[in-house]
Amino acid sequence: MKWLSLTLALIVPSEAALRFGCSTLSIQRLDPLVQPNEIPSSHVHQIVGGNAFNATMSGDIGEKGTCTTCTFSEDFSNYWTAAMFFKHSNGTYKRVPIMQNTALPNGINGGMTIYYTQQDFNSNGNQKITSFKPGFRMTVGTPTTNNLNDAKKHVGLRFVCLNDKGTRFPELPDFPTKACKGGIMTVHHFPSCWDGKNLDSPDHQSHMYNTAKEAFQPAGPCPASHPVRMPQVAYETLWDTTQFNSIWPPDGSNPFILSYGDNKGYGTHADYVFGWKGDSLQRAMDSSCMFQACENGRPLKSQSVAEMNKCAVKSSVQENLDGWLPRLPGM
Repeated sequence: MKWLSLTLALIVPSEAALRFGCSTLSIQRLDPLVQPNEIPSSHVHQIVGGNAFNATMSGDIGEKGTCTTCTFSEDFSNYWTAAMFFKHSNGTYKRVPIMQNTALPNGINGGMTIYYTQQDFNSNGNQKITSFKPGFRMTVGTPTTNNLNDAKKHVGLRFVCLNDKGTRFPELPDFPTKACKGGIMTVHHFPSCWDGKNLDSPDHQSHMYNTAKEAFQPAGPCPASHPVRMPQVAYETLWDTTQFNSIWPPDGSNPFILSYGDNKGYGTHADYVFGWKGDSLQRAMDSSCMFQACENGRPLKSQSVAEMNKCAVKSSVQENLDGWLPRLPGM
C-alpha cells in the first residue's frame, strides 16, 4: 500500500508523452512471462528492448541490461508480440518481415514503435501519472480468443490495412480480407489503471484495469479497485506483407497467420516487462516534453540508430525461422 498512498498524495499534474522506435532485439521462441523457464516456448515472438531478455528474467531488469534497441538508452524494458507468417497455397510458411514506422528515424532494423501517453496525441492532460515499478509486468489480449465478437471486445487490439506507412484507419478486429498496398499494421494498447499493490498477477492482467478507448482516444477514469493511473503503453508493428501480394491465394482467403496458428487475428496479444533505469520514466512523466522533444537529455538520454541496431541477444533456440518452412515453428 506504500506506493498507493504515495500516488494519492502526489496530485501535481504531469505532462509528458513518449513515442519512440525500438529495433529488433531477437526473434525466437521465448516467453518469460507466460511460459517462464521453458526453452523453447510454444510459438515465435518478435522482441525489442533491453538485452537482459531471457527465459528466466525477473526482478529489476533496468539494472541488469547493458544495451537496448530503443531510442532511449535508459529504457531496458522488453516489449514483444507474436510473429506473423504467410501461408502459401502449397502449404509452406514464410515469416513476414517487419519494417520501420514512417515517424521514426531511417535505418531502424524492423522492431516496433512504442508509446507512453497520458491523454492523447494533442494534449497530455492534467492527471498525475505514476511510473511502473521495478519487476512490473503485464499482458494484453489472449491467444485463445476464437471469434469475432470477443475480438471486438478487446478494445485497442487492432489491425490496419496500410495504403502507406502513414495510414491509421480504419482499425479492424481481425486480419484484412484483401491484399494491402502498404502492408499491415498491428496495434496493441495496454490498460493503464493499476491496483497499486501487485507487480503481476497469475493471469498477468488482473492487477490492471482497462479503460482505454479506440485509436489513442483519452481513456476513461480509473475505478476504485484500480485507482492508480499509469502511462498508456501501446505498440505499433508494421509488417511488410507487400512482398506476398503477387501470390495471394486464388480463392481470396486470408493467407496470413500469427505464430500460434491464428489465421483470423482474433487472439492477437502482447507482453510488457518494465525495465526503465532508476527514476527515468517518472522523470519523463513529470516533465512537459512530448514525443521527440523528450530526447537528448530533455529529460531522457537517447542514442543513435546505429547504437540501437547493435544491441541483440543470442537465440536460446536453434531452429530455422527464415525461408520457406514446412510448418509453423512449435506447431
